[in-house]
Amino acid sequence: MAKVVAQNRRARYDYDIVDTVEAGIVLSGQEAKSCRMGNVNLSGAYVLFIKNKPILRSATIALYRFSSNASDYNPSRDRELLMSKREVERMQSALNEKGVSVIPIEVRADKYIKVLIGLGKGQKRIDKRKNIKEKDIARRIKKGEEY
Repeated sequence: MAKVVAQNRRARYDYDIVDTVEAGIVLSGQEAKSCRMGNVNLSGAYVLFIKNKPILRSATIALYRFSSNASDYNPSRDRELLMSKREVERMQSALNEKGVSVIPIEVRADKYIKVLIGLGKGQKRIDKRKNIKEKDIARRIKKGEEY
């Protein structure tokens, strides 16, 4: 089982995740080491497709602490994702719908570093309130309180 090193908690709150795909990510050596230490921030990150290649944009991977070449490192550079052609085509066709986005949900590190990306439909504020209320009711029922 792969260790989850970073999560995008806002993703599940702001979007209704319809489908998920696990994709590899192209990293340099120091970025991979930094990822394994958990120095990844996915808030505000998203996936876009340039010339049929998925690109992870606005994800921040902090500089590896023990790195010697710190002067030319860009922590929020665009990173290419590794997906099969069929998965890329499926995600691109789903993006043509209105209100659909491809967003990173979490980063997992095992032998390889993978990114779980999800196809999400944006939620309205009313939907969010409804979800919060349902969670609160479920929590109270579990405790044995009245609601």
